[in-house]
Amino acid sequence: MTATTRCPAAHPDDPTPCDGPAVVTVLDQYNAGADGCEHHGARLLASLERGRVYTLPHAPVGTAVRVFTAADSIPPFVWYEGAPRTQPSQRSRAENRRMGVTA
Repeated sequence: MTATTRCPAAHPDDPTPCDGPAVVTVLDQYNAGADGCEHHGARLLASLERGRVYTLPHAPVGTAVRVFTAADSIPPFVWYEGAPRTQPSQRSRAENRRMGVTA
C-alpha cells in the first residue's frame, strides 16, 4: 500500500497505516468481505461477530493464523480510543475469557 492508499479492510475512521500489502481476506457472517494487510485484517476481524480470515494465495504461510491470533486481543473498533469498554461486546475476546465471560 502507498502512503495515500490503504487496504480495503482499513476502516475510514481508523487512522493507522497499513503494515504491508493485502495478504488476507476477512469475511463477516454473511460472507461479505475485504482484503487487507495483517494489521487492518486483525482490527477488522476483532470488530466482527463470527468473522473469518483466509490467507490470500501470495501470502506467507501462517498469515491467517497471525491475524486471527492478533484479533483475539484487540477490542472491537479499537480506533475509538474513548469508547467505553464495560460490556462484553466492547472488550476483546481474550479480555472476556480472562474475566470468565462466555458468549
